[in-house]
Amino acid sequence: MREEIIKMAQECHLIGMRPHLDGIYQESLERFFHMAQAAEREACAKVADEFDPQMKMSNYGQVIANRIRARGQA
Repeated sequence: MREEIIKMAQECHLIGMRPHLDGIYQESLERFFHMAQAAEREACAKVADEFDPQMKMSNYGQVIANRIRARGQA
C-alpha cells in the first residue's frame, strides 16, 4: 500500500518536485491516507449498521459492519 500512496502523490505532483522535502511530505501524506481510509470504512460500516437495526430479518448488516471495521485492525 505504501508504494501506491507514493505513486499517487507523485502523479499529483505532491512529492518529487523538491526531493529534499519528500521525506517530510511522504510521512504526512501516508498519515492522511490512513486517516481517510479509516473515515471511509466507518462511513460504510454505519450504512451497514442501518440496514436492519432491529435485526428483524437477519444480523447481516451487523456482520458486514463488523467486518468493515475489522479491516482497519489488521
